[in-house]
Amino acid sequence: MNAKKILMVLTSHADLGATGEKTGFWVEEFAAPYYIFKDNGIEITIASPLGGQPPIDPKSELEDFQTTATARYDDDAEIQKLIANTHVLAEINVNDFDAVFYPGGHGPLWDLTENSDSIQLIENFLEAKKPVATVCHATAALLNVKDSSGNYAIHGKAISGFTNSEEDAVQLTNIVPFLLEDELVKRGANYQKSEDWSSFAVQDGLIISGQNPASSALVAQKLLEQLNP
Repeated sequence: MNAKKILMVLTSHADLGATGEKTGFWVEEFAAPYYIFKDNGIEITIASPLGGQPPIDPKSELEDFQTTATARYDDDAEIQKLIANTHVLAEINVNDFDAVFYPGGHGPLWDLTENSDSIQLIENFLEAKKPVATVCHATAALLNVKDSSGNYAIHGKAISGFTNSEEDAVQLTNIVPFLLEDELVKRGANYQKSEDWSSFAVQDGLIISGQNPASSALVAQKLLEQLNP
């Protein structure tokens, strides 16, 4: 039996608004799912809008946010090489993959929300009846995705993502381009959440989404179960 293939899409956006600080992808939200997939024999390809080395959110490298998965990532020369040479998103073909996973970090709010290549990619995955998984701020990548009828794909769907109260807790409410929870509701999503910082993920059809960094492994497990029922 051929191994399943998952595409992981990372942000290419490095600037935290006009603060002068940096953002990017959140290491744990990539590392935990990556190793869950790898340890289950999944073939993984990594892409980003610009290709090459995607920016890492420096806060995600602080001591408070380290886990067994991030420690493994730090010691893994193979993954460091893959991350430094991500594929260009526009060159990705949906036919080559069984599913797509979007790790978060604040970066996706700026680039993946409006990125036409990403939007088209997700639309193609859903059209091909292949699952799409997002966690935390990466759920923003779903905001402008439409179905074949021209309706927002998340309309009426159970969807999770970083909450307004979590954004307030990290003091970025006035820095981010929009509040993800508010925008998901505006698109008609059945927005769902649990307590701040708790692990929470929801699946509705082909779309799997998680609330925050603590939810990344749970989203990955749900995606695995979708691929191997």
